[in-house]
Amino acid sequence: MAQPAADPGTPEQDTGTGTGTQAAEPTFSQQLASQLGGIRGIVESGIPVLVFVTVNVAWALRPALVVSVASALLIAAWRLRRRESVRHAMNGLFGIGLGAVIAWKTGSAKNFYLPGILLSLAYGLAMLVSVAARVPLVGWVWSVLAAQGSVAWRTDRRLLRAFSWLTVLWAVTYLAKTLVQALIFQATPDHDPGTALGVARLALGYPPYLALIAVSVWVTRRITHRVPAQVPGG
Repeated sequence: MAQPAADPGTPEQDTGTGTGTQAAEPTFSQQLASQLGGIRGIVESGIPVLVFVTVNVAWALRPALVVSVASALLIAAWRLRRRESVRHAMNGLFGIGLGAVIAWKTGSAKNFYLPGILLSLAYGLAMLVSVAARVPLVGWVWSVLAAQGSVAWRTDRRLLRAFSWLTVLWAVTYLAKTLVQALIFQATPDHDPGTALGVARLALGYPPYLALIAVSVWVTRRITHRVPAQVPGG
């Protein structure tokens, strides 16, 4: 009598394609949306920066720093009170807090944006290094979010190649963001309110990030959905 098609390799393939026994699992795009915190998380992440830009222009640097950090704390506290995840809020709070400390110490509003610029540079360089080492970071993110930790993609030439090019795309985008913001930073006087940097931070934040995620999801799902079905053994 033929054995049921349930060999040990099947779960890994199903988690990669989102079909079969793992059909009830959230899709890759749903899991990525969860990592972003949904529309609410996207909006909340931009509030402290928007508050800083507005208060700094209308009032002064130090009140802007206080109100910006306070807004980030309130968002985290509100999520905690509702027993919701505060991961996104805490990540944003760290960046806002570090920038606020540097700006407070130096008395220059533009330094509020310096940690974000340096972080983008670090991300871009790390991604290029991962591609050179043949362990593209996009592949590891996909493994964690959609493949339950499986690293089978490293032996799949199509996925490895796709993840490598996607990681390069992410790296180039981050480095381009770094370059644009660095040029604005360099051209901004120390006593300038840094409005241009604030606008650049918001414009170069989630819009390109969401576009990169959309491309990554589309490319990955096209490849994983092309995995040929196994012929049932008998």
